[in-house]
Amino acid sequence: MTLTLGMPSTRPSGQHHGDLRNALLAAALDLVAERGAQGFTLAETSRRAGVSVAAPYKHFADKDALLAELARLGYEQQHTRFAAAMAGSDDPAEQLAAFAAAYVQFASDSRALFEITFAGGLDKAAYPDLALAGDRVLALLREPAARLAPDPDEALDLVLAVGATAHGFAAFLAEGVFGDPTSSLESAKRRARAAALRLVVSDA
Repeated sequence: MTLTLGMPSTRPSGQHHGDLRNALLAAALDLVAERGAQGFTLAETSRRAGVSVAAPYKHFADKDALLAELARLGYEQQHTRFAAAMAGSDDPAEQLAAFAAAYVQFASDSRALFEITFAGGLDKAAYPDLALAGDRVLALLREPAARLAPDPDEALDLVLAVGATAHGFAAFLAEGVFGDPTSSLESAKRRARAAALRLVVSDA
């Protein structure tokens, strides 16, 4: 997992005396990796972080609020990664293709964050910061799409089509369709990039 969180320090008794918020986020991320986004409780998160079951409520109203913060951090990581990948070319078609490959890489590197972001069952409208972070990722893709399809609706359709293509390759990789997910990662990225490029060129 690639989420950068300060890991908590503990006293011999197990009592937390570091960064409670980050300790809870790190513990929850570990639990998601083990059991899925809805396969654990806030009490289990507390125990994993080495704090009392009441401690999380100092920062999060409930488990969904904690997951929403992880999803927000996931979107921030995506924005950083996708922007860096797309910066390698000024050509809008190449930028969207680079996004597709970076999407597969992110899903492989950060499977727990990926699951929370796309399968956490969160109502994004209830978490404005989360919605804003997602909109920033969408805006990053809208810019090259708008250069290929000046009509706003067509540009959005292109973004959604490329995103769906990238998501499909990421899911196939995780499910072992291409073989071992680790050894087939680079191949899956190349395929996602090529598929996105074909899609963009055909729609141009």
